Amino acid sequence: MITLKKSLQNKLFFGFIILFTIQMFPQQKDSLEIKTTTDEHWWGGAVWDGHIMPLENGYSINLYGNNKGNQAQPLLISDKGRVIWSEDPISYAINGDQILLTSLGSDIEISSSGSTLKEAFSYASHKYFPASGKHPDNLLFEQPQYNTWIELVYNQNQDDILKYAHAIISNGFSPGVIMIDDNWQEDYGKWDFHQGRFADPKKMVDTLHELGFKVMLWVCPFVSPDSDVYRDLEKKGYLIKTKEGDFPLIVKWWNGASAVLDFTNPGAVAWFDGQLKGLQEKYGVDGYKLDAGDSYFYNTPLTSFDASATPNDHTYSFQQFGLKYPLNEYRATWKMGGQPLAQRLHDKGHNWEDLTKLIPQITLQGLLGYPFNCPDMIGGGEYGSFIDLKSIDQELIVRSAQVHALMPMMQFSVAPWRVLNVQNLEAVKKAVAIRKEYTPIIMELVKNAAITGEPVVRSMEYEFPHQGYFNIKDQFMLGSNILVAPLLEKGKTKRLVALPKGKWKTPEGKILKGGKTYPFTVALDQLLYFERI
Repeated sequence: MITLKKSLQNKLFFGFIILFTIQMFPQQKDSLEIKTTTDEHWWGGAVWDGHIMPLENGYSINLYGNNKGNQAQPLLISDKGRVIWSEDPISYAINGDQILLTSLGSDIEISSSGSTLKEAFSYASHKYFPASGKHPDNLLFEQPQYNTWIELVYNQNQDDILKYAHAIISNGFSPGVIMIDDNWQEDYGKWDFHQGRFADPKKMVDTLHELGFKVMLWVCPFVSPDSDVYRDLEKKGYLIKTKEGDFPLIVKWWNGASAVLDFTNPGAVAWFDGQLKGLQEKYGVDGYKLDAGDSYFYNTPLTSFDASATPNDHTYSFQQFGLKYPLNEYRATWKMGGQPLAQRLHDKGHNWEDLTKLIPQITLQGLLGYPFNCPDMIGGGEYGSFIDLKSIDQELIVRSAQVHALMPMMQFSVAPWRVLNVQNLEAVKKAVAIRKEYTPIIMELVKNAAITGEPVVRSMEYEFPHQGYFNIKDQFMLGSNILVAPLLEKGKTKRLVALPKGKWKTPEGKILKGGKTYPFTVALDQLLYFERI
């Protein structure tokens, strides 16, 4: 491994990038320019952009205070075995055969390990974000998850949650983790069940347990202004303050404007931990969906307990908190590769374009060190699309369930029995049945990821290097031996599948010789997958 430093060259193309970097980074500590080969391809940075990777000419990003609403890592890796890393946020731009990089606070390290994407990942994983030896709660992988968001939105209440749980079972689905989403609580920062909507939350949780569910609650680092909790936390100094340090910082987010708990303050961490542990002791809650924490919420002049903390550091401190709870879920993380946190993709819309993003984004999660991942909610998490049944695309929900089926996690939110006809509901159940058949393999890969850091789902280039598969984004590998090729286009019944060299077996037992591309006709209830012999 070598560490390189190089002065910025006076090139017009990089003028804006240089100016942007100087404005965003308080101190520019390292910059360099590297050359790539004509057949070298790069992945890394922000999961949000996974669908446009490998990186194309003209792409640029600054990761300082910018996680793009999903996981991020100060990492680039290439299919020629090269690795770029910095302990602090980086910005980079692709210009032809050059990559211009700038880092805050740390040297940029350029390494080379082997000659493939897999070898580059292995080197980066072991050196920069080694596996912890642990993974999130088994039930997140062993059964489908159920999130109450789409069915109840902001009307989270005891009666309807229990109805949803009973309907899951009565409609032939197995119980798993049930996530009670936003607005179960009294207020942001007042982490107790709303008395007007939950008559007996302990009885509700007990009933859910008796049905076979584990219970997660949605929480976030925000605190509603002028509440009694807000005033108490302000006096204790547990809230992030404005730059002047004389008043709590109020941040605008998707559901209002709130103060922000300071997770760089040990006292604030202990307070929040006490709230969540109290819910477990009082009601029997099993775990938490820890939402928000995005670095852009801290990307403004502020004062915190750790005066040197960057926006990315604030994100990191919130994610460190989640390690206390094996049953967890995050959407926004920074430098948490190798850790036992469940990582969900950013909210997807109820549309076919977003469906095509699931595979390249979730495989990028794995390359960034986040193997315990969930491809958002089946059919999308955009609740407005599900209010009017006429606006629901049943075919999309079926194909979405098929994409989820052989990924690490499978999460329902919209109730398929409510929005699908009998035929399409059976197609979804068939996808769940396929998952059940392969759950032992999924769990084996999850346990392996906890030890080695290796992704559970992998891109074609990762498993079959230098065979022309670097740009395939509509099929993936579950481990090394199961190739999954869902259909991702509306109204289509045919697709091509690239089978690498070797022998591959279809679910019907037919043996195909690899090293070529095959056409397939795909029924609506059919998921294409192949086992390598």
